[in-house]
Amino acid sequence: MEEQLTLDEIERLAHDVLSPDAIAYIAGGAGDERTVRWNREAFDRRRLRPRVLVGVSSVTTATTVLGTTVAMPVLVAPTGFHLLAHADREPAAARAAAAAGTIFCLSTVATASPAEIAREAPEGLRWFQLYVFTDRGVTDDLVAEAVDSGFGAVVLTVDLPVVGVRYRERSISWTPPDDAVPAFVAARSRGSEREESLTNIDPSLDWSYLGELCSRLAVPVVVKGILTAEDAALACEHGAAGIVVSNHGGRQLDGAMATLDALPEVVDAVAGRAEVYLDGGVRRGSDVVTALALGARAVFAGRPFLYGLAVDGEAGVRRVLEIFRAETENALALLGCRSPADVTRAHVS
Repeated sequence: MEEQLTLDEIERLAHDVLSPDAIAYIAGGAGDERTVRWNREAFDRRRLRPRVLVGVSSVTTATTVLGTTVAMPVLVAPTGFHLLAHADREPAAARAAAAAGTIFCLSTVATASPAEIAREAPEGLRWFQLYVFTDRGVTDDLVAEAVDSGFGAVVLTVDLPVVGVRYRERSISWTPPDDAVPAFVAARSRGSEREESLTNIDPSLDWSYLGELCSRLAVPVVVKGILTAEDAALACEHGAAGIVVSNHGGRQLDGAMATLDALPEVVDAVAGRAEVYLDGGVRRGSDVVTALALGARAVFAGRPFLYGLAVDGEAGVRRVLEIFRAETENALALLGCRSPADVTRAHVS
């Protein structure tokens, strides 16, 4: 297959091979999909302020997240149901991330278990994204398996007390492949009747659970789904080591603000007490450095990796990572920065 030059090209190719069900799930958002659009448009509104004659003969994209060195400030976001994109599923994406030297975050609704990811990509850096079920025993078992399998952090998603209104999925009566999701299979084995889908994520979850989770785990806890200064401050007060500024890729509350617009107030509220990351709409290396300039330590990308997986399996995910790394290196050099650590708010307006 001819090498793709841009992530947009990979997305177009993916739409040619994905089923209508897969496209509805992967590409779709909530409501009128305004927030999906706003996530991209927020990057369009920002302007970079490059500095010149600063000597960029040597540029690195390497940085650290929670003290771990990664090859680039681009992490693989937790996305569900990789089986919809390719038969090689999450292990292919995990192997690609390991080869690229960055973090792969496994979703609770993955079609592979934490133990399988550890076997398939033993040298990879990996985090585990957590949905909290009403059956806390299921949740505890998932966390224990992830920690025992060498996952370096737990990413608690907090913006899905109920599932958003996703008309694109409803229009084709889309149903998730629950039988392929180890977490749902495990839930049913415990006698649960409702754990077969996201409708049984615990809507009563509150800040006390975050505090309890942070206090009992030997790995750091990152909170995903924060958009306001108020919640960012509460996350820090309850022990979060990191915060992902996220609106669930526009898949939850349609009309929620773009993540890039929310980033500065979250960074200011955190005031260095935790690392801050961003997801939503990241499609270019210039997007990556824009987020860094506004205070993000790194960014997560989700849909681009699913598109790469659909196009060419593990090799497709590797290609997406190559594009992100090359474009980020180029953007750093043209911005006048030798590394992500050199990017500041003075570089964006």
